[in-house]
Amino acid sequence: ELVSRGIACLSCGPSQTIDYYRENDPLAWAFGMSAVQANLLAAEYVGKQLADRDAIYAGDSEYQNQPRVFGRLWIDNGEASITNESDFEEQLAGYGVEVTESVSFALDPATLQEQASSAIAKFKAAGVTTVMFSGDPISPRDFTREATAQGYYPEWVHIGSVLADTNIFARTYDQEQWANAFGITSLTARVDPTISGAPYRYKWFHGEAAPADDSLGVIDPWPATFYPILQGIGPNLTYENWKTALDTADPTPQTLTSGSFSWGVTGRWPAELEYDFFGGDDITVFWYDPTKEGLDEADTLASGMYFFADGGQRYLLGEIPEEDIVLFDRATSSDIYLEWPEGEAPNSYDPLPYGG
Repeated sequence: ELVSRGIACLSCGPSQTIDYYRENDPLAWAFGMSAVQANLLAAEYVGKQLADRDAIYAGDSEYQNQPRVFGRLWIDNGEASITNESDFEEQLAGYGVEVTESVSFALDPATLQEQASSAIAKFKAAGVTTVMFSGDPISPRDFTREATAQGYYPEWVHIGSVLADTNIFARTYDQEQWANAFGITSLTARVDPTISGAPYRYKWFHGEAAPADDSLGVIDPWPATFYPILQGIGPNLTYENWKTALDTADPTPQTLTSGSFSWGVTGRWPAELEYDFFGGDDITVFWYDPTKEGLDEADTLASGMYFFADGGQRYLLGEIPEEDIVLFDRATSSDIYLEWPEGEAPNSYDPLPYGG
């Protein structure tokens, strides 16, 4: 709606096609990566890290000594999601990965339990050892509970979902099932919220907790990105100069606790995907430990924490290694850094006074 009225949309979701952004250049911009970009990284991860290996992380010991048999569980939101799924399976085929059973579902509370029962029965009957999930943060609760009810304990691979990669939601899933969950996420390794994050910065500046401290982490990214871009543009603020500023800016640094973002032509993506209107460029690998106690994203202390493999090492397209990334090993992974990793701590100074 904003774009149709000639107003820039600085938080347009990745559900729109790349052609939409090209047709509305320079008004539409996204913070996360596009579905096509996410598919490329997900296929690379599965192809390099999971294919032609046994399902050693499955809850069923019989699966652990069998070569992985892949199943696909994905949310159907319409034509765009169907096209996206077809593209993903095509990308997988390029790595020699076959999807034995593909099941779509709709986020309909009235039928979700019925859908879960049918999906799990199909996966179990097909001998699927490894379920690749892409969807919403609510439905895994029903699917994992149903899996336990049917005595089905596969590997659960997080391929790309909104908020299912947060501890808040992961704690609502069947913990016996989610103990076998791992995959990729665009989120970053976390740092102690008393020394980092948007709520911490708000309190540092204002001297009191943010009114929306439980949701500020979701609200903050675009404003935190907008103002540095604005400073780079200078006094002549136009949409064309906005695009020029993004074109000339280097990608943001890639660290354990911060993803790298870029727009424009950077060489990070295949030529057909550049010019790039989507900011996010990299992912990390993570896994879930239902027994680890810690703070979730709303600072609730309870059991159930995601760990980031290799301390949160991040990968651009083409950088995911062939060698096994170690999972389910607390010694080589991080749930929350109690101190900033070396070289990543922000400069320390007193906040400037502000008028009011």
